[in-house]
Amino acid sequence: MKANAQRPTPNAQRSTARRRCWTFVFAGCALSAGLLCAQVPDAPSAAPAGGGGAAPAAQPAGNGGGAGGGKKGGSFLGKDVPSFDPGTETMSWDGKNWNVSNNRIFQARFEKYLNAPEETTAEDKQYQLVISTILNLLAPGNASSQNIDTAFRYLPQGSRFDIDARLCDALADAVYSAWKSQGAQNRLVTATASLDQERNQDYWNATHAGAGETVKSPPPSGGGGKKGGNQPAPPSQQNFEATMVQAKFTKRIAEVEAQMKANQLKGEISSIQAKVEFQALIVQFFMQRRFQHVLMATRFYRAVFTDGDTKLNVGKDTKDLFEKSSGMPPTVGTLDSMANEAIRDVREGVKAFEFLVVKNELESASKRLAEAVTIGEYMPEIRTLARDKKRQTLEFVQKTNQLISAIDVKDFTLAETLVKALEKIAKDFDSSKPMAAIETSKQVAAMHLAKARNAALKGDNPTLEAELTAATELWPRNPALAEMSKMIFSQGDVQQKAVIDFEQLAGQKNYRQIFDDRVRFIAALALYPEKQKQLEEVLKNMQTIEAAIAQASAMAGQTNYAGAWETVEKIAPQFPDDTKLSQTRANLTTQAADFVRTLRGAQDLEKKEQVGSSLAWYLKAQKIYPQSEFAGEGIDRLVKRILPQG
Repeated sequence: MKANAQRPTPNAQRSTARRRCWTFVFAGCALSAGLLCAQVPDAPSAAPAGGGGAAPAAQPAGNGGGAGGGKKGGSFLGKDVPSFDPGTETMSWDGKNWNVSNNRIFQARFEKYLNAPEETTAEDKQYQLVISTILNLLAPGNASSQNIDTAFRYLPQGSRFDIDARLCDALADAVYSAWKSQGAQNRLVTATASLDQERNQDYWNATHAGAGETVKSPPPSGGGGKKGGNQPAPPSQQNFEATMVQAKFTKRIAEVEAQMKANQLKGEISSIQAKVEFQALIVQFFMQRRFQHVLMATRFYRAVFTDGDTKLNVGKDTKDLFEKSSGMPPTVGTLDSMANEAIRDVREGVKAFEFLVVKNELESASKRLAEAVTIGEYMPEIRTLARDKKRQTLEFVQKTNQLISAIDVKDFTLAETLVKALEKIAKDFDSSKPMAAIETSKQVAAMHLAKARNAALKGDNPTLEAELTAATELWPRNPALAEMSKMIFSQGDVQQKAVIDFEQLAGQKNYRQIFDDRVRFIAALALYPEKQKQLEEVLKNMQTIEAAIAQASAMAGQTNYAGAWETVEKIAPQFPDDTKLSQTRANLTTQAADFVRTLRGAQDLEKKEQVGSSLAWYLKAQKIYPQSEFAGEGIDRLVKRILPQG
């Protein structure tokens, strides 16, 4: 009873299977890349004509290499396995998310499908008849040798139709290559049997030569008696000849066994290569969502390779992708079952679409059809759907895409109009999310405009600019924003006022105020090259002052007041009118009073030509602040005067 209670319901099983199918459809590209990276043994070089040496050893297929097997770094799958969330229609891969139905490529392909005519012509029906015939001939219980040959002959007929894209030809080539590989293996078996017979004869000859006999070939009866009449050779000569003959046969036995081993290895390599190529084609069909071709290929695979080995030869990364996305090991049977599940899901989706269209529930109908097209775009149920039914959802899909674009560019006026139109044409359209986004953005934009209006009345230009910028970013095409801009411009030309203010401040040499209000002046002087150049020079000088003040503040924070004062003192003569620099200089002069007094005393004595006293005071200043550039330069000057070069 407990086991029965824990068993998942059919609906839960179907939901799980659908999620796995969606995940694996979107991960098909990664799986195909992994299969192409799987290990394939290199073909051995041809053996010499004399059948001498063995073929070079080949690396067997396995998990030791392949995709990601030989590398310790990143893999082609990234850091995680692709996963699909059917609740949000989001594909997650390597830390990135994609909305399946909300992207340009999907929208373009889906709209192209909605406008395409249904494929119900006589040619289309004939193609589906060929595909159905092949599947019936290869169905379990029907796959006799005669039916397999008949199905193979139908493949060229299927490839003649445009919808097939010559995929049947590719399948026929794979089947033919596999048969040729098996034929080559049969020839290798025959050659190995012949070599085995030769080896047995050489064994017999070597055995009798070791016994001192000189028989060149075994007797027909298998016995080996002597016929009298000939005199035997001396014992020493007889032993020498026997040894030489035995060595000859032993060497030939080694050559034959090497050739047999090479033939065996060639057969194994040929079988593995044929399987890997066939499996790659099956995965390619699955990646292309050609599920009918997947079924044909898997059934041909089982008919051609009868050893029961259906495991896909893929690397570790691809194996992990397969197992985590589908929940099953990577085998041909897994692809077969997932293709059948995808076909069933597409048929169910088409039936749901037709019912929802009748009920005028176009939002759900478009989603069900989009899901079905994404999974099985080339299924007959999708290709034969009437264009009139598809076009009933086309207007809804187009307006939905326009609504998404309008919200992305924050055109809420158009977005609100589209929401009302969608509510009329589809009774199941949920307008709560778009209207919530629209109303929220409108209200926040209105709040920013109210703050901007108050700032304009108070003459608070920084707040006015900030609030207008925020309102513009939220709703660029807001009609109230345009009215607000007209009101501001009617009160005066802000740019012209900024130009006048700049000229006045520059005439007063009030560069500090220009620097503090630089944002307004940069925008206002963009159309005046000469004034813009003057502004750049002012800003450059002010940046120099600010850098010196910042450096001095950092040194003062470390109680290095002498160094801080010297940093400011270096640029003070260049900018005597800057109030902030002058105030900083005065404060640091007080804090480094001993150093400043000593240094200035040295400078005064130097001006009075009292070299010795001046040098002593410079040395005293340097003792107070060893890194002083002023003291160091003064000492150098006086030393040169006392001890001139040469």
